[in-house]
Amino acid sequence: METQSSPAAQGALARIPPEIYFVTSAIFHYVGPAFAVLLFANVGPLGVAWLRIGSAAAIFALWQRPWSSFGALRPADRRRIVALGFVLAAMNITFYLALARLPLATVGAIEFVGPIMLAAIGLRGPRNTVALMLAIVGVHYLMNFKLAGAPLGYVFAFANCGLFVLYIVLGHRIAADGGERGVQRLAAAMLIAAFAAFPIGIADALPAFENPIWLAAGIGVGVCSSVIPYVLDQLAMARLPRATYALMLTLLPATATVVGILVLGQVPTPLEWTGIAMIIAAVAIHRRAQ
Repeated sequence: METQSSPAAQGALARIPPEIYFVTSAIFHYVGPAFAVLLFANVGPLGVAWLRIGSAAAIFALWQRPWSSFGALRPADRRRIVALGFVLAAMNITFYLALARLPLATVGAIEFVGPIMLAAIGLRGPRNTVALMLAIVGVHYLMNFKLAGAPLGYVFAFANCGLFVLYIVLGHRIAADGGERGVQRLAAAMLIAAFAAFPIGIADALPAFENPIWLAAGIGVGVCSSVIPYVLDQLAMARLPRATYALMLTLLPATATVVGILVLGQVPTPLEWTGIAMIIAAVAIHRRAQ
């Protein structure tokens, strides 16, 4: 049996512009990873990735009880949820392996390369074309592409980029049902992700179980990085066309840069600040597909 909120609550959610959901998600999307970088000194990247996935899966399970309705879904829906679960596991693992080697702003910029291609495919009209070009140039400035520094980090970052595209595509299909049904199916996917990532990350995560502070930090990363943004993503995806959502993802590199400054002290160069300004301009002038 799928959980349902009251009509009043559903009406209140519907009155909030989907852009608000997206911006809030964008902020939390990198606040959690920024604190995860600070945790790397005590817990390995694979361990931090599993703590994020496992804690988020536990919270979603207690909140949504996704097993109560999973068996009643159509086979195609179950396959989609399972696929999203494995994508979430791989996406988180590659993201943290990249983050251990590259600045947060660089990983955030590369993460956007795939979504901007979705925007290029789905958006039409001169106004959106200009917005797309601004976003491309802005991301180019932010990437600060220096392969000589950490080549393996870029391999993981671009792998994460491809997986992020799959997350958007699968997430939009799951969000098509709208409301809490999309969130409940996301909860099922997170449980699958936790089991998929367990044999890869549990060894590195074990030290956190011996230190309450490290464990609390890992859970905090899961709440900030997965629970809050993924739920808000579902609420935004349910009302934004996929191409519009993909273009709005240009905010993520800028968000990563700001969070990197505030939490990690990673100050951008003047060229990177130019990229941030161009990305914000692209989001401001683009016209949403109807």
